[in-house]
Amino acid sequence: MKIIFDCRYTRLGRHDGISRFGARLVEELAKLHPVTMLISDRRQLEMLPQLPWVLGPDPTSAREPFVALTVNKQRPDVVFTPMQTMGPGWRRYALVTTVHDLIYYTHRIPPRDLNPALRLLWRAYHLSWAPQRALLNRADAHVVDSETTRDLMAAHSMTKNPMNVILLGTEQHPDAAPRAAAAAKSLVYMGSFMPYKNVDLIVTAMTQLPGYRLQLMSRISAEERARLTALAPAGAIEFFNGASDDDYTAAILGATALVSASRDEGFGLPVVEAQALGTPVLLNDIPIFREIGGPPAGFFDGSRVASFVAAVRELEDPAEWRRRSAASVVWARRYNWPDAAKQLLTVLTDADAARKARRSR
Repeated sequence: MKIIFDCRYTRLGRHDGISRFGARLVEELAKLHPVTMLISDRRQLEMLPQLPWVLGPDPTSAREPFVALTVNKQRPDVVFTPMQTMGPGWRRYALVTTVHDLIYYTHRIPPRDLNPALRLLWRAYHLSWAPQRALLNRADAHVVDSETTRDLMAAHSMTKNPMNVILLGTEQHPDAAPRAAAAAKSLVYMGSFMPYKNVDLIVTAMTQLPGYRLQLMSRISAEERARLTALAPAGAIEFFNGASDDDYTAAILGATALVSASRDEGFGLPVVEAQALGTPVLLNDIPIFREIGGPPAGFFDGSRVASFVAAVRELEDPAEWRRRSAASVVWARRYNWPDAAKQLLTVLTDADAARKARRSR
């Protein structure tokens, strides 16, 4: 079975969530089965394992609907893509796509890093379920990150194809010593500043948490930075504007908690990244966070500042902080890349076999 893994979403210089997902998953999958990577820029190889590769079109280009004409030349049996938008037409291979969430059907503001034309197409695409249903049904199978997303897809009849839950991985730290207490009164947020992320609630809460510092790790525009600064006491927020991996890890290890008031998520990778390091997490009480954060997480009402403040105060009890820290490490062990790769190989094998069986009838 020849597998091509779509690595065209790999960032240059520094991973984002999708980029890291693809890079780590292809690395572990290659330990189990030969894999060829599909890239769109040779510079992406700096962020990827040393594996065979082929060059294809940029996934955001006008050539994407015809990408199969390029991929067919490699004679793959099955192709896996970490997104759901890979052009399915004219292909001669099984296609397994990934659906991370259905967020933009409820929150239709597109990612700010897309060009204006793509932003317009993005918004139009999410005005109706029909375009994505049609696209998904032209693939052979799908991977989703959570049971929550799978259930939402089923509720909206998004596809007739198999949907397979494969939990995202995070780096495990088996030699890390148990942590007795938070190193500082700091709260860490890693994520975008789109409205549905509800960062305003956390920032506003800093007025009721004197002595605490909120560390915002992600890239942020000057306008958004000024707006958030005005909502919090002077000096209460530290902006990293795109933290390095080392800075991010150091911030988590020093924090009282990683926090998120997001109103919607497909998974929430920073949650398990923090838990694996023994840092408690405080999360908006929504189904996806209940699933991913599990029993060790603390939950609050994402519409009430007072609820968030109370959740932070609970961690001021040293015994409670230690209990949640230890439980978080144990819980996070279920999120690992080797297990995810084993599950993915099964999905790819089944998709290849099912397509060949249909074609032989």
